[in-house]
Amino acid sequence: MNFMASCRTLGAVIILGLALPAQAQVPQNPPSTAVDSLHKFEKPVAEVLLPAKPWYQGKLVKASIVPALLIGYGAYTFNGGGFYTNQEVNRDLHKVFPTFRTRTDDFLILAPYLELGAVLVSGVESRDDRLNIGLVVLKSELIMLSTTYAVKFLSKETRPDGSDNLSFPSGHTAQAFLAASIVHTEFRDKSQWYGIGAYTIATSVAALRMINNKHWQSDVVAGAGFGILSAHLGYLTHRNRWGRKPTLMGLNVAPTYFGSGTPGMTLSWRAH
Repeated sequence: MNFMASCRTLGAVIILGLALPAQAQVPQNPPSTAVDSLHKFEKPVAEVLLPAKPWYQGKLVKASIVPALLIGYGAYTFNGGGFYTNQEVNRDLHKVFPTFRTRTDDFLILAPYLELGAVLVSGVESRDDRLNIGLVVLKSELIMLSTTYAVKFLSKETRPDGSDNLSFPSGHTAQAFLAASIVHTEFRDKSQWYGIGAYTIATSVAALRMINNKHWQSDVVAGAGFGILSAHLGYLTHRNRWGRKPTLMGLNVAPTYFGSGTPGMTLSWRAH
């Protein structure tokens, strides 16, 4: 009987072991191979984009407010319009300066650029490096010249002295305010006085153009707007603005031959 009981017990243990083989072989803490679907499409914090600003808070709108007001007032008083007409301003101005004439305005238009160069030479750090300042100046000048002279030929306003019909807007004033805007932008983080000095010079140019009987009030006010707007557009459209120095990417040098086997060399690059 004892032998039979032992056999039954051994058989029961064997049957139980065969019935639960997988459970006996499964480790206590198996590694998880399931895909983490909860965070699968979640962007990392660094990649989360900020919500887009409304259009009226964009850089172009902010840069256009002051020029738009100036150009708008010039258009409002153009050709005798407005509550204080060009003719009334010209009459009152020449009561104070009846015979005063000077060519100072012809040279004073470049004075803000001379200020820019003098401040740079003195060691004051500008917002952009010198290469990018030169590129912004070139681009801004092209914008100013093309827009002001296009409007001159379209408006055909006669000058106060009757010399020609290219009065509106004032190119001298546009030039002076363009240069003053660049001085202000480059050094306003260092001191506001650099910009104040440049804008004072530009305002003097506008006043002298009226005193010399070369422009109406509408011409100089609109000219100031065109100059400021051209400078702002020069900065906004510049790739390497805010002091970022351009670098050359993909620089390649390769030998080549021209015409009858004359050796030479080609150089190619991509600015970034």
